[in-house]
Amino acid sequence: MAEDRNLADSIRVAQKEPLHRGYLRVDRYRLSHGKFDGGRTPTLTRELMERGHAVAVLPYDPAEDRVVLIEQFRIGAYASGFAPWLVEIVAGIIDPGDSPPSVARRETREETGLEIGRLEAIGHYLTSPGCTSESLRLFCGEVDSTTAAVIHGLPDEGEDIRVFTLPFDEAAILLTTGGLTNFPIVLALQWLMINRERVRSLWAS
Repeated sequence: MAEDRNLADSIRVAQKEPLHRGYLRVDRYRLSHGKFDGGRTPTLTRELMERGHAVAVLPYDPAEDRVVLIEQFRIGAYASGFAPWLVEIVAGIIDPGDSPPSVARRETREETGLEIGRLEAIGHYLTSPGCTSESLRLFCGEVDSTTAAVIHGLPDEGEDIRVFTLPFDEAAILLTTGGLTNFPIVLALQWLMINRERVRSLWAS
């Protein structure tokens, strides 16, 4: 496996150059590393986007068997030729001093108007390691879907979020027919498909 300590210890950074500082940070690295055959790569040039780390949470109502989803404009979808208003789950950046569970609760409140009860960790994932250091901690959170907002978000952050709920079976159809196009919602719903009965039984107690 590539986590072999000899390979990890072989990374040599010759230069790290800042290229951009704004909402996103971009650095250029010049580095080399050991190869699987025991050799060494030439000096490689790689640009890396830094934006911190994030949390995403799938709000789920076990009593109603419904998920709470959101829809909002995304510049990346627009630039890629996808439908620019994406159906997503709640997500937000981890600020210094925050814990991932506290971010999950805060972002769910800010984006849907809902309070999370019980919270279960799904996993910790790299979002696009070929070009960014960002990682994503994914959760499923217990909510009362009957009190979900319709339009929500923070106006001072330019958020315009449509909030809606779906029966789990309808969300599963969207998932399996390709109606969802961003990976956190796909991964979270796949997890819920596998763990739904266990979660409903656990949260009903």
